[in-house]
Amino acid sequence: MSPRLEFYAVCWCVTGFLASYAQECGRPPIVENRIVGGMDAIDGAWPWQVDIHRYIQTFSHLCGGSIITENWILSAAHCFPNPNDLSSYTIYVGRYKLNGFNNHESNHRVSQVVIPYGYTEPKNGKDLALVRLSNPVTWSDYVRPVCLPASGTLFPGGMPCYVTGWGHVRDNVPLPGVGTLQQVEVPIISQSSCQAMYRTDPTEKVDILYDMICAGYQQGGKDSCQGDSGGPLVCQMVNGTWVQAGVVSFGLGCAHANQPGVYAKLSAFSSFISDTVPEIQLYGRADQNWCGGAAMLTSCLSTLLILLRR
Repeated sequence: MSPRLEFYAVCWCVTGFLASYAQECGRPPIVENRIVGGMDAIDGAWPWQVDIHRYIQTFSHLCGGSIITENWILSAAHCFPNPNDLSSYTIYVGRYKLNGFNNHESNHRVSQVVIPYGYTEPKNGKDLALVRLSNPVTWSDYVRPVCLPASGTLFPGGMPCYVTGWGHVRDNVPLPGVGTLQQVEVPIISQSSCQAMYRTDPTEKVDILYDMICAGYQQGGKDSCQGDSGGPLVCQMVNGTWVQAGVVSFGLGCAHANQPGVYAKLSAFSSFISDTVPEIQLYGRADQNWCGGAAMLTSCLSTLLILLRR
């Protein structure tokens, strides 16, 4: 076979592989405008959002999370203080109202929780949990996975992103009424700027570690809060794909000045995620279908160079 013919054959195989991926991530079918500023989300606008309930005398909302494959969700380690205690958890997907009827909802039990080795508490980093469901989710317009970033994916300071959840609307003030899923737009804050903000209060020692990312406003006013833990911080990339930059981890109160929200930085956990969930395909890798034609071209050109050097 000539190099040219072999090149076309390889490109066809790459294209076929990309087209076979089960469910495109980070592309909500519900594309109506989103409301900025801590308001009700549109049903289906964030189809990867999940609600984690735990039974302690009664079932109640504990944390948020996000769908990453049909069998796995992503959340925070501090939402699972005993990773071996699985029977008390129920995961709801397709949920929109915390206390109301949800047309597109299904519930799932947990079969496994994996957290990074050495995790102790959120302020010490590694606040991430991979949660395997006992039965897979069923894809629909209201149940879709979010994309996760490869290690080199950048979320620069000032980049506008969204955090979603059913947490408190202010310190110690629960979400009222039927509890409609909330969203708020918050910009990424650079690690150095975030560290400088937290150092304005000498009574609180908070170190922004390499596996953390911050988002919010120096003046406060918009933030995640109690009950949002484990939920997604997502950013829309230039090609329109939504990629999860972080997992809600901790803060000092909610929306206070110089105390922005701190999130587990997902690009720092790409190896841990890939090792635990081998079928995951991370955004930013050259062989991903959500990179579209650019990814295919990169793969084909790389193959062509190898073949021409033979």
